[in-house]
Amino acid sequence: QVQFVESGGGLVQPGGSLRLSCAASGFFFGDYAMSWYRQAPGKERELVAGISSSRLLTKFYADSVKGRFTISRDNVKNTVYLQMNSLKPEDTAVYYCMTGFKAPLHNDWGQGTQVTVSS
Repeated sequence: QVQFVESGGGLVQPGGSLRLSCAASGFFFGDYAMSWYRQAPGKERELVAGISSSRLLTKFYADSVKGRFTISRDNVKNTVYLQMNSLKPEDTAVYYCMTGFKAPLHNDWGQGTQVTVSS
């Protein structure tokens, strides 16, 4: 059974940083590209960042987070990370991880982790 467990969210002031983690199980992690998505209240889920499965570790970032967020992965720990710096109030959302580079490959979304950026 495919499972994603996101963690690391919280309340942070504008300009602050958070590091999100997503522990994945139920599939061979190293074979899959991984991505982070987010969903703000009243808005559709949007793609934030992606990282390929290849040794090249090709990365993708949405324009809104480019230069501030960094995606990485640890294939031994079956975990994908999202380092978020210079956070803005508009980054407030529930963050999810999922297989796939620019489109989800599974339907089994985790519970997500809430990120709130507010003073």
